[in-house]
Amino acid sequence: MTPERLAAVRTALLRDMTIDIVTLGARSGEWRTTEIWFVVVDGRIYLCGAPGAGEDEREYAPRDWIANLKAHPEFRFVLKESIEETLDARAVIVTDPDERRRVFSADVTGWYRRQTGSLDALVEHGPMVRVDLLGSAAGLDLTTAGTVPPPREVP
Repeated sequence: MTPERLAAVRTALLRDMTIDIVTLGARSGEWRTTEIWFVVVDGRIYLCGAPGAGEDEREYAPRDWIANLKAHPEFRFVLKESIEETLDARAVIVTDPDERRRVFSADVTGWYRRQTGSLDALVEHGPMVRVDLLGSAAGLDLTTAGTVPPPREVP
């Protein structure tokens, strides 16, 4: 990837919100595409979600995309808003409660807090994956040092 294209990818990662992830099915072994939001907190990329209510309001429904990433951590991270680029990536399921609380407390994850109504429930049950980019995009500086694009709008 050229330096110019890497700069455009960096800008998209700091500005955009909606991507596709292409994962290998945990049970089916078939490729699955899921549209999802991502956030950048402290220079790291995360995929998050609100805990989905199961049939019983006290239960939380699992997410297929999490099961797929647990079984097959390597996936495709597909930028599609300001640019189109497919990046190779590896998922790391975040279980550390301190990291989960820090991410779910960040300004960019306010929507998830509003949907859940409880930061504690979100920290305990909300899906969260840290994304490590591979290949030429690995090591991109996603901190806000230097030129920063306008902030993304969080619904």
